[in-house]
Amino acid sequence: MDNGDGAASARPDPNHARNGASLMFVELDGLAVHAQADGPAQGETVLLLHSLGTDLHVWDAQAAALARTHRVLRPDLRGHGLTEAPSGAYTMEQLARDALNLLDALAVRRAHVCGVSIGGRIALGMAAIAPDRVSSLILCDTALEFRPPETWQQRIEAVAQGGLAAIADAVMDRWVLDQSLPSSKALRRMLLRTDPAGYAGCAAALRDTRASDVVGRVRCPATVIVGDKDVSTPLSAAQAVRDAIPGAGMVTIADAAHIPNFEREAAMTRAVVGHFQGVASASATTVAEAGNAVRRAVLGEAHVARSESATTALDAPFRDFILEGVWGRVWTRPGLAHRDRSLLCLAMLAALGHDEELRLHVRATRNTGVTEEEIAEVLLQVAAYAGVPAANSALRVAKEVLGEMRRT
Repeated sequence: MDNGDGAASARPDPNHARNGASLMFVELDGLAVHAQADGPAQGETVLLLHSLGTDLHVWDAQAAALARTHRVLRPDLRGHGLTEAPSGAYTMEQLARDALNLLDALAVRRAHVCGVSIGGRIALGMAAIAPDRVSSLILCDTALEFRPPETWQQRIEAVAQGGLAAIADAVMDRWVLDQSLPSSKALRRMLLRTDPAGYAGCAAALRDTRASDVVGRVRCPATVIVGDKDVSTPLSAAQAVRDAIPGAGMVTIADAAHIPNFEREAAMTRAVVGHFQGVASASATTVAEAGNAVRRAVLGEAHVARSESATTALDAPFRDFILEGVWGRVWTRPGLAHRDRSLLCLAMLAALGHDEELRLHVRATRNTGVTEEEIAEVLLQVAAYAGVPAANSALRVAKEVLGEMRRT
């Protein structure tokens, strides 16, 4: 079927694609696609696209971090995981349209798109084909072209003759630095479980892709991430991707190969989370505007609207000082995620006995992703280091606010 603009129609399986469900199966123009969704339904959508020969679980750690504040959608690519594997060569445009059709099926108008290896190249294709659908890009260990094409043809032929086991050793040498790690062994199992038809189909897409398909057509905010020891898509390839996107930034992960998601989990997660803090700051043209954007994201639109309506000539200078000095110059810094700063605020305000401000930041945990269990742990730490009376008072405030939040 066709919806009139060339994109294939998408039909969710009503037995699995329910609101809030974690797992789903979606039919995209006859292709059964498996996907997982996590995080608050009202959050901005982040689409995570995995690499050739893995599946959606390669993003587990990063998805868990992002899902505290975003709606995170992870599909198994065509021919991978639980998604069907049609025979024959695939194209990069076909893979990009699969992802766009998935967004259609789930009624997602725009998404931030993050991909590793082929996933990053698919993300570039999405931004070139449908720039109005992509809010920003995170492009990890990827390239504009994957040369030479003969290498991919050799892999396709090797897989056809001997399955994934025929190339596993060579692939793992490029994916990770230490193959003895449990996480590296998990990556190898992912590779060996991949359908040979799906691997060959996506390898053909990599073989045939050309830089000219995307260069000059992508203009959204972007961060390029690369491992400093990636021999598959080395630093020069990452620099070429960065240079092809106006204003794009780049993060290099030390001691990382082609798939850093597991082997350098913490650094990869920091780079991915940091992208979103950078996007929020970049969307503002002044420090005050950047601060106000973070203030609204953390405290919520309703609170900020009430506070602004109550501002007078007496406290306007103080409001401006807080916007620039605290929200604009501290909360926007990339060194700590908003969730981490939220935890610190809870601890310090409880220790200092500032109950009114503590009430505000407990309510803000709805937006920062801090859980009730984590609030309890923070206040127990306060009791140990700042005194039981301070923690007891803070617990009373937290219980009141959390109770109010459950009722609204």
